Amino acid sequence: MASTGINTMQALFAFSTVLHRAPSPSYSSRRLLNSIAPKLWSAVMIGNNCSEKKRTTWKSHGSRRQGMAVASSSLASSNNNLGSDFVVSEQIEGKSVLLSSPSFLVESQGEEDDKEVSFSKPTTWRASIDFKWIRENKEAVAANIRNRNSSGDVEQVVRLYEQSVSLSQEIDKLRAERNAVASAMKGKLDLARREELIEQGKQLKEQVAELEGKLAVLSERLQQEGQRIPNMTHPSVPIGSEDVASIRKEVGRQREFTFPVKDHVELGLALDLFDFEAASEVSGTKFYYLKNEAVLLELALINWTLSQLLSKGFVPLSTPDLVRSTVVEKCGFQPRGQNTQVYSVEGTDLCLAGTAEIPVGGMYMDSMLPEASLPLKLVAFSHCFRTEAGAAGAATRGLYRVHQFSKLEMFVISRPEDSDILHEELISIEEELYTSLGLHYKTLDMSSEDLGAPAYRKFDIEAWMPGLCRYGEISSASNCTDYQSRRLNIRYRPATPAVAAAQQPPKSKKVKTTLPPLQFVHTLNATACAVPRMIIAILENNQQEDGSVVIPDVLRPFMGGLGLIKPKSR
Repeated sequence: MASTGINTMQALFAFSTVLHRAPSPSYSSRRLLNSIAPKLWSAVMIGNNCSEKKRTTWKSHGSRRQGMAVASSSLASSNNNLGSDFVVSEQIEGKSVLLSSPSFLVESQGEEDDKEVSFSKPTTWRASIDFKWIRENKEAVAANIRNRNSSGDVEQVVRLYEQSVSLSQEIDKLRAERNAVASAMKGKLDLARREELIEQGKQLKEQVAELEGKLAVLSERLQQEGQRIPNMTHPSVPIGSEDVASIRKEVGRQREFTFPVKDHVELGLALDLFDFEAASEVSGTKFYYLKNEAVLLELALINWTLSQLLSKGFVPLSTPDLVRSTVVEKCGFQPRGQNTQVYSVEGTDLCLAGTAEIPVGGMYMDSMLPEASLPLKLVAFSHCFRTEAGAAGAATRGLYRVHQFSKLEMFVISRPEDSDILHEELISIEEELYTSLGLHYKTLDMSSEDLGAPAYRKFDIEAWMPGLCRYGEISSASNCTDYQSRRLNIRYRPATPAVAAAQQPPKSKKVKTTLPPLQFVHTLNATACAVPRMIIAILENNQQEDGSVVIPDVLRPFMGGLGLIKPKSR
């Protein structure tokens, strides 16, 4: 059976090579490859006993949305244009590579009939990384990686980029020679000379094909290494660990109690607001039931916050809980990495969203926006799911660190020159909201090692939680500049200056209008209301000696006028 699978594979190699070497494969040829290849591939799998190691998925990729610019993820060159569905290559660095698509590479190793077939899955999408800029600013990028304690390797990126540039130049030189040969054949030639030029053309074509295959593999490695490079860092960000974060603002002061302070778990259980025990039996640890007034408090927080943001021009959204893993990756998260905070759905390419930032960013993926529509200000309600890998101890007690919670997230898409101003606006909105709730908090300019890969700068707000005897993070606001938009392919076209065009003198000939080049937008995100931690802060700061809890004034209209949560009569 092994030989049957290999023979079928060889047939697929031969078939794909014929199409690959065609000067310009027709539409019908591509359709033929698309229809026959899966059947041949099935035969390969049967011939190799369909072992788990030898299974893969045949995928084709097309435009996601009609009328929107979609960045091609194909590794094919223009001279071997099989479309964005499949890329066919041959011998690459001693390995036979069969039908490399954006979703997988199939490699044949060894020379015997019983050789194994292994699969190397490359990136299924390509970020528009400015590798030239990275090379020109290598020292600054390397220092940024060190300051963030990141795992990116700028030396490897620059080395791969220079190799790919050199290889591309070599391919261009061979193409020019091939074009010169083709031009020479147009004149009158004797038979010997024509045969000589034909043979020379064949050799050049084979050399180009071989180098294009190597360039495809090199480009894939470059893309994977480039995606590990984090965003650059704002020059005002404190360098070091979380301990060196600087205080931007402090509001209010710690409340002085004349009675023993309870934490939110004691208060909630006494007031019959939570049930952690039943949730643990039903779903596992770090899950919870909200009960009675706690349910009203959750809805009041969401509706009050939403009303405040609507008055500031934000557009409301409710997002899907499940998103494709590629969208998670494009937003800068690692769904399959070690110690990931992302839940993945086994047997699918879906993940549970850890924040609305991911599905909202994905909503505008592969979009070209008019400048007049910017900035886009969105506020999204979502359920958030996080593994909280490694989280344990008293710091995670009760509602503080859970696997599922409700949240309102602000998300802004802007022009590059506006993102710093909008970042300040988002922070001011957060501070205004928490001041209205009567909370004592401090706003921190977070240090370099605390920044995630997408963040250029991040401010966290920590509220005083007297029951836990510490400050706890209740929100963060990040400016991600163009890190996410280069991966999600979100761009805008600057408006053409109509005044300048009107001042041009009239001409008799038609003048072609040159549109401004597309630019990548900047993205920002900020927490408006993360429900569990807001409940912690409200219960612990507003508790009374008799065990009751006072509801903040701004929330009472959203709780049917309820102003006090009292112990239940037995």
